[in-house]
Amino acid sequence: MARGIEIREAHFPGRSGIDAYGNGGFRFADMSHRGSILCLPSGIYGWDASEDQPLEAGLFDRVLAETGDIEFLLVGTGMSIRPLPAELKTALRAANVSSDPMSTGAAVRTFNVMLAESRAVAAALIAV
Repeated sequence: MARGIEIREAHFPGRSGIDAYGNGGFRFADMSHRGSILCLPSGIYGWDASEDQPLEAGLFDRVLAETGDIEFLLVGTGMSIRPLPAELKTALRAANVSSDPMSTGAAVRTFNVMLAESRAVAAALIAV
């Protein structure tokens, strides 16, 4: 029986460097994704965040659920650097996770280097 198109949450179940970014999305693992992404120990997920919305702690719930496997969180905040919410920084610090907001380009480059070094790194990357 034909069911038509099935819409599922975007998820790549593995660790991968980011091959390219820009034009509103990212390329990784021979795939492309339109929109923002979370690169976590459990995989890469589509992320409902954009440059024109405030960074709120609730956007990082999936990150906070995996802090046991994360030492560094790189946050690509778009074209310009924006501070992280105090509530988020406090929660990350309590879980022994260092966080660093930076432009998305800088976050992608830093993530790739740290991933290649097998560091316990995660990234929250807003599409540009």
